[in-house]
Amino acid sequence: NIDSTKMKTLTADSPAGESLPTISIGLCAMNKKANSRPMREIVTRLQRTGEFEVVHFGDECIVNEPVERWPVVQCLLAWFSEGFPLDKAEAYALLRRPYLVNDLTSQYILLDRRLVYKTLMENGVSVPKHVVVERTPEQAEAGEDPEGFEESEDYIVMNGFQINKPFVEKPVDGEDHNIYIYYPHSMGGGVKKLFRKVDDKSGDYDPTHPGTVRRDGSYIYEVFLATGGTDVKVYTVGARYAHAEARKSPVVDGRVQRAADGKEVRFPVLLSPHEKEIARIVSLAFGQKVCGFDLLRSEKGKSYVCDVNGWSFVKNSSKYYDDAAGLLRTIILSALAPHRLTTAPPQPLPPAKEEGEPNVLRTATAIEQLIMSDKPDEAMDGLSSSLDELRCVLAVIRHGDRTPKQKLKMKVSQQSFLELLMKHIDAKGKQAKLKSPNQLQELLEVTVEELNKLDTFGSEAVPDEGAKESSPDVDKDEFREKLRIVKTVLEQGGHFSGINRKAQLKPLKWTEGDAYGEPPQCIEALLILKHGGVLTHAGREQAEQLGLNYRLSMYPNQGGME
Repeated sequence: NIDSTKMKTLTADSPAGESLPTISIGLCAMNKKANSRPMREIVTRLQRTGEFEVVHFGDECIVNEPVERWPVVQCLLAWFSEGFPLDKAEAYALLRRPYLVNDLTSQYILLDRRLVYKTLMENGVSVPKHVVVERTPEQAEAGEDPEGFEESEDYIVMNGFQINKPFVEKPVDGEDHNIYIYYPHSMGGGVKKLFRKVDDKSGDYDPTHPGTVRRDGSYIYEVFLATGGTDVKVYTVGARYAHAEARKSPVVDGRVQRAADGKEVRFPVLLSPHEKEIARIVSLAFGQKVCGFDLLRSEKGKSYVCDVNGWSFVKNSSKYYDDAAGLLRTIILSALAPHRLTTAPPQPLPPAKEEGEPNVLRTATAIEQLIMSDKPDEAMDGLSSSLDELRCVLAVIRHGDRTPKQKLKMKVSQQSFLELLMKHIDAKGKQAKLKSPNQLQELLEVTVEELNKLDTFGSEAVPDEGAKESSPDVDKDEFREKLRIVKTVLEQGGHFSGINRKAQLKPLKWTEGDAYGEPPQCIEALLILKHGGVLTHAGREQAEQLGLNYRLSMYPNQGGME
């Protein structure tokens, strides 16, 4: 370890002609974390400027030495991981008063998922609907339930609040990553057990599990949110910077998707303005400038935070390392030497980059302008185009494995169908195309209405006057069956997207106009319902693999892959 009391002096001169002392940064974390590739990349970038001296405390010092013998530094990077004595780090901070990039006391909150959810809700951040089932040590040892807890085959209840399966069961201990997902009987039952990655697995499905919840401790039970098979990881550096990546959720099949180099596949994603605000709130609420958290994007369009991890870095993105180092420089100088922010770093950065790659110093300076400006939109004016970054390539491809496209045709003469036809008929009077959610909802309501009539009157149901004239020999059973098919198709998915379902009503027969100028009336129409053509699971995998292959072949040197 370096003796941080021996301060190094830069050879570069300040504008006043005086040499500037280095600022000592203490890297107080377990060796496994402190020596990780992301940390090495960022430390290297920080030291290139010559402004900082990074002091590695090391496991031996952190665990065995009293805090009075820990190196004295001006700034401390410290975070909890397995084996880290958080209480000693707190005592050191009280003794030496270094500037803390990440607050130490708040890190206790991250160790308890109950406190994490409480803090998020107190700060207006959406979390999944959940209940907390707390057991005393005696209850946990005996496998007993607390008062107010009930368990049924397909749901649990805590103090009157019911959570239906599928639901997620999380230990309240933030360091326990053995998370279970319980499925209802209608979905085949069983339990999916998630855990920290082991080789290529991060989850196992147990179809023989009885479905009863664990009773050996305290747990959070939350509604399972469908996210389309992806998880979003968000990494903040300060309150105004967030980098987000998506990966295949372990819920899909428990297998880790890896690239040719053996690293887990992740892709950068764009955050919405609301999600960026969530990132800012999370960083501030937990006092963690460098922070990672998990974001769930539900299929209904709302975003939820389901876990906050504390100190986290992106694992394989040069662009991110440049940004993080520049931001950390700005954060530390703002607290300890704000006058230095008015000038560029005192010595140029050695070119550890490929030809054509933007200079790290220029990037860092641009970030400083952004973070120090009261007008973010104006802060980027006039900056070099080298800051431009390709974030994604979107493609619409019509080919893939999908369910068969189907078409149903039936003649209708009921007044409700005919009124729907005339309501939406086109200007030429040839047909009514029903595609929008509202139009399909109207068709569903008419179909349900006619089915109810048939079920009420049975084979004695009397058709409308038009039906008497046009189709007196209607096969009621066949007609009822076709209506049921229409109803089933229209109800699939719970909402209308207007993509995989569409209907048409075409007039077939009209009455003749009378001598009094009464226009002809449609008395029979043809209902055509087109459905199917939905992407299958195999088709989805094909699309994901195509995107992966395209990215690896077209942009092999880009960051964002882990």
